[in-house]
Amino acid sequence: MGKTVGIDLGTTNSVVAVMEGGEPVVITTAEGTRTVPSVVGFKSNGDRLVGVIAKRQAVVNPENTISSIKRFMGHSLGEVKDEASRVSYKIVPGKNNTVAASVPALGKELSPEEVSAMILQKLKADAEAYLGTTVDSAVITVPAYFNDAQRTATKNAGEIAGLNVLRIINEPTAAALAYGLDKKANETILVFDLGGGTFDVSVLDVGEGVFEVKATAGDSHLGGDDYDNKIVEWLVSEFKKDQGIDLNQDRAAVQRLRDAAEKAKVELSGQATTNINLPYITADATGPKHLDITVSRAKFEELTADLMERVKVPFFRALEDAKLKPTEVDEVILVGGSTRMPQVQDLVKQLTGKEPNRSVNPDEVVAVGAAIQAGVLGGEVKNIVLLDVTPLSLGVETQGGIFDKIIDRNTTIPTKKSRTYTTAVDNQPEVEINVLQGERPMAKDNKSLGRFHLQGIPPMPARMPQIEVTFDIDANGILNVVAQEKGTGSKQSITITGSGNLNRDDIERMIRDAEMNAENDRKEHELREAKNDAEKLTYSTEKTLREAGDKVDEATRQRATEKIEAVRKAVNGDDIDEIKATMAQLETESHAISEILYKHVSEQADASEGKPGASNDGDVIDADFKEEK
Repeated sequence: MGKTVGIDLGTTNSVVAVMEGGEPVVITTAEGTRTVPSVVGFKSNGDRLVGVIAKRQAVVNPENTISSIKRFMGHSLGEVKDEASRVSYKIVPGKNNTVAASVPALGKELSPEEVSAMILQKLKADAEAYLGTTVDSAVITVPAYFNDAQRTATKNAGEIAGLNVLRIINEPTAAALAYGLDKKANETILVFDLGGGTFDVSVLDVGEGVFEVKATAGDSHLGGDDYDNKIVEWLVSEFKKDQGIDLNQDRAAVQRLRDAAEKAKVELSGQATTNINLPYITADATGPKHLDITVSRAKFEELTADLMERVKVPFFRALEDAKLKPTEVDEVILVGGSTRMPQVQDLVKQLTGKEPNRSVNPDEVVAVGAAIQAGVLGGEVKNIVLLDVTPLSLGVETQGGIFDKIIDRNTTIPTKKSRTYTTAVDNQPEVEINVLQGERPMAKDNKSLGRFHLQGIPPMPARMPQIEVTFDIDANGILNVVAQEKGTGSKQSITITGSGNLNRDDIERMIRDAEMNAENDRKEHELREAKNDAEKLTYSTEKTLREAGDKVDEATRQRATEKIEAVRKAVNGDDIDEIKATMAQLETESHAISEILYKHVSEQADASEGKPGASNDGDVIDADFKEEK
């Protein structure tokens, strides 16, 4: 039987680790390094190069060298338009509306899964050489905000590489596993994971073998590559000012700029200035041109200031969802090579008031955590429990197009919650359950995961049937929704897989829209609620008039009917003040009718018993939807 390894398949670098003697060990590659550049290149004869040797020849062979492929996993061409302009190879349409990398040396295109599989094959071969046995299974990590398509693409890459992918786990969770393996006391930790192409912030409770994710947020298009690109853009701009030549038109020149930018970024982490000297960067009719420029850490921080602002958004969102203040976090764990930048470390100190924990290697900790999870699945590591969360709220559409949340975002899974609803009109034979996911108060602004109908509701007055809707999410993120009419036991259900794996852009758009449109949403929600209340009032008043019969005189009945029509006319419009004003007038008339009926009952009681009448009204819930306590 072969061994199982843990793999951090990174945007810039990848790492493989394994459990040996109950301890996680990072595997040294054939080149003697502990990380492998996530780069694949092809010679003119079609020979494949992976890792360090592929990265070395990228400058002279940019169109046949593929890097940062992780950013294109599970995406369509339209989704990666901006990203495609930042690499030296061509991104073209692939199969099934996906993207592919053009490789002239092969005369064909390669999917991101195929390229990633080549990197995984390199890691697999190095692990087998190190262990002296076959490697047939793996736990592979992905950013916490990878969607279902991206996770599936990663799993497919593993299978193409000849690996049985036992589990896909989130990178911050893997880092927390590595950090908290020997922790006995309970701690609240924040994992700040800024890698080559993605950024995640996760808040976890760790201790006694339990790793519970409290909240997660992130940006799967923010990482070290973006910091490199800021330097590249500046170099291109400065060179154009000086020489009048646009280096963006020369793929080989751009690749040299990328390499120089990455090196400068690393050097600026340890020194105040660095020099970028690229002789013969290009040439024109007057001869060769050279680039020689000094960049300071202050200039680098100025160029990347907008990226640092983007970093703050997921940080505060994760803490807000976890209902924590920065001071309530016990430890901050830095993950990813990009966290070595002084400005990132300074920002973390500023935001949390704490010195980041440096007890783990930011380049290796994710792979170590993946190896630990592999050990858990293989029985080598015991007494560890992982509890994840659902990233967006879940609920149903109710009358007036309102989104009623049943499970809030960042709720720990597995979870099960129920709520009871009712019908809106008399003798309603069925109801449609529209299952939604998102953060906006109106149903139309959220993502519909599925619809189903509950039929067989017996003829009853409106608001009489009791329909219980239950949301049940298991540990694998599979959502099962059941609707049952309590009186008859009639039941219907729907199972939704991958409910927590919306497209990353959709998730960010939903949350961003919720923040930007909060006031408009509040007003629209208030209007819909007012219309619902108005419809309930007209319904109850009409019902009272029908049941009262000749106990109400014609003049009173006429006034009430006119007020009902006024409310209905107001409901057809969007003036909330008019709706409330006409409702107030109808309520006054409704109260007058109630007084007439009460007086009539009292007089009857006096006449029959010769004593004051008594009323023993029960509690009445006059609402479209009733939450079950």
